[in-house]
Amino acid sequence: MAEGAALPVETMTGPVVTGRSLWAEARGRLVRNRAALTSIILLTLIALACIFGPFFTGHPYDRVYTDYVKVPASLEAYPKPGQIEPQVERIGARVRAKAENIRTDNGIVHLTLVSTSARPIDERLLAYFERSDLFGTATVVERQEEGRRLVVDVPVKRQYFLFGTDANGRDLLTRTMKAGQISLSIGLLATFVAILIGVIYGATSGYLGGRADLVMMRIVDILYSLPFIFFVIMLVVFFGRNFILMFIAVGAVEWLDMARIVRGQTLSIKRQEYVQAAEALGVETKGIIRRHVIPNTLGPVVVYMTLLVPKVILLESFLSFLGLGVQEPNTSLGVLISEGAKNIQGATWMLLYPSITLVAILFCLNFIGDGLRDALDPKDR
Repeated sequence: MAEGAALPVETMTGPVVTGRSLWAEARGRLVRNRAALTSIILLTLIALACIFGPFFTGHPYDRVYTDYVKVPASLEAYPKPGQIEPQVERIGARVRAKAENIRTDNGIVHLTLVSTSARPIDERLLAYFERSDLFGTATVVERQEEGRRLVVDVPVKRQYFLFGTDANGRDLLTRTMKAGQISLSIGLLATFVAILIGVIYGATSGYLGGRADLVMMRIVDILYSLPFIFFVIMLVVFFGRNFILMFIAVGAVEWLDMARIVRGQTLSIKRQEYVQAAEALGVETKGIIRRHVIPNTLGPVVVYMTLLVPKVILLESFLSFLGLGVQEPNTSLGVLISEGAKNIQGATWMLLYPSITLVAILFCLNFIGDGLRDALDPKDR
């Protein structure tokens, strides 16, 4: 080729190299972490079960079954064979009759009611069967001795209590799912509020430094000195007890720790070369904090978040115990565990299943936190 001749186009242009963003690299590392990925899937399934599960259990979370108080968890339907005859005899006594020839066939109880007096049996009193949690509407098959003897068929209501029932006769499976809804909502949303405020406040304070940092941190110290319970009581007095109050009360206090953590990270980050280069190029303070400071503090933030969610759940349980948090008929995992601890001797299932649910959530959050920490760590990029 002659000297000075133009090179072919194909030799001048190589393959186009497309860069990957830091978020794309972090997502790839997170997906390769099997423990974190499994925990994300499991936590998602738990959340979906808590949200949609109560619609499929067949039991409202506030429905009280007076005939099924503290029944054990079982895969078989209630009532059990040993429960039917005593309940029939109990209802027969209320009808002022004696129950005889009791037998169950294909979900139908066949029995004979014999009046204990000379008067005929008042058939309106058979409504006691329907009011029971075990039986449906009673049907008179045959009347004998001028109504003093009735042959009655009563359908049996089949109920499933996979987690058993609590001390008030409410389905524990539905209650656990409802509790998971509230605990996860309070834990995640209050944590999000705390992190949002804390990260912005701490990053701004640490980057500005000087007198602005001194004033902002003294405000944090003043808020630290306020009693948390007093703060919540004041909110209850002004706004009343409601679900949103929990987000405000917990999120408005827990951001203080986050602000200090982020401030400490920012003090070291703002001395890095890439931050100084951005300052030399004339990038605004707001842009430096958003694009350079905050993304590089996400590692400690994520780790703290995984610790803050269970802390918030426990705080909510403590407030509910004092009567300032979740109120009946609503519930939370902390409240269920507290009730189960009181009944551990005679009803261990009341403590077992809510505890397993809470432990599973906490393990998932810990594994997810470890995975996010490794994925977002700037030293591994």
